[in-house]
Amino acid sequence: MHEQRVHFRVWAPRARTVHVTFEDAERLTVALEPEGNGYFAGEVRGSAGLLYRYRLDEDRDGLPDPWSRFQPRGPHGPSMVVDPATYGWHDENWQGLRIEKQVLYECHIGAFTQEGTLDAATRELAFLAELGITCIELMPVAEFPGRFNWGYDGVNLFAPFHGYGDHEALKRFIDAAHGRGLAVVLDVVYNHLGAEGNCLSRFSPDYFTDRYSNEWGAALNFDGTLSRPVRELFVENAAYWIGEFHLDGLRLDATQSLFDASQPHILAEISARARTQAAPREIILIGENEPQRAEQLHPIDAGGFGLDALWNDDFHGLMPRAAIDCCS
Repeated sequence: MHEQRVHFRVWAPRARTVHVTFEDAERLTVALEPEGNGYFAGEVRGSAGLLYRYRLDEDRDGLPDPWSRFQPRGPHGPSMVVDPATYGWHDENWQGLRIEKQVLYECHIGAFTQEGTLDAATRELAFLAELGITCIELMPVAEFPGRFNWGYDGVNLFAPFHGYGDHEALKRFIDAAHGRGLAVVLDVVYNHLGAEGNCLSRFSPDYFTDRYSNEWGAALNFDGTLSRPVRELFVENAAYWIGEFHLDGLRLDATQSLFDASQPHILAEISARARTQAAPREIILIGENEPQRAEQLHPIDAGGFGLDALWNDDFHGLMPRAAIDCCS
């Protein structure tokens, strides 16, 4: 039997040393080797389930992994090693979907059932199919602080919220949805991170920039100094949800706040990478854009971002005149 090993790699360009420390009885700490360009990496004997943190320089507390696949104790706790190959999928015949004739149902997992979990939501899939829904749009599930949250303050972008279930709960939900003939797309937030539990700036202040004004906090650095690793994190996050979780698309939150003066635009890069990851399956990409910039729907080779649809943010914010009169 081959010895199991785990590969760790992290970007911390201003750190002199990086260690990975494990939360087991032995409290093992291992130094990662510098690779250049701000990356540190190394292999450790171990397997799925290990709990770990990164320690930068003299920091004794440690930080969760920016690419953590699961945070079993929340964003302030240790990250958990996950083997993505252990889940046995049953949707090998699923072909994906196109945007035409879809009926989307926006779903908040925490509020959808009394239990507020993915497994409980799975039991309601038959009802949604009978209702005539063809595609479930999950509100953001990236790990956030606290027990209840809309999801737009996520801080661990690769980790499904631990309060919704274990590290495979989202896969079970999507697998079961496909078995019912239902597609699943995910709302993702790439324009900011939540204030509490966000430790990216501890790894590098270059994740953020003050060159743009963002109404939800610091803007992400997609086009400034050392922006390439920042872009990589978000581009690969999109591919991660599509590839590892078999999602059928993404709804991209507040794209007007993805500031990028470089070429290709970060949104175009995300779009292209997500579709490449999905191939040969088809996926849908929906952008929320308050100015309703229709050029985001144009093909990438025509100067657009390659999205399939824009979220109409004007309609759902309106209250009918009759309702206003009734309440006055």
